[in-house]
Amino acid sequence: MSVTIYHNPRCSKSRQTLQLLRDRGIEPEIIEYLKTPPDAATLDGFLAKLGLEPRQLMRRKEAPYKELNLADESLSRAALIAAMVDNPILIERPIVVKGAKVALGRPPESVLEIL
Repeated sequence: MSVTIYHNPRCSKSRQTLQLLRDRGIEPEIIEYLKTPPDAATLDGFLAKLGLEPRQLMRRKEAPYKELNLADESLSRAALIAAMVDNPILIERPIVVKGAKVALGRPPESVLEIL
């Protein structure tokens, strides 16, 4: 079964997670999500499988979080997901997918449970 990593090569945790996979003989499909962000349905599926709400998968210190007032509690789940699709820098990384399982590589070792 194939493994996919939603990767940002500039992120140390993302690079560490990719190396962890490779060290285990896994050459994942690499999706640089800043260039090719997941669509809303894919992100919603990741959130469901991770058991997280949208803000829990958001990088809250990024400028778009403040600029778009994403801390506003009245924003819907769909609005928050749309903000991540439109501004993929907001998506916490890396996300690793194997079949129906999804893990967030923070820390990198957390992806081992889905392999």
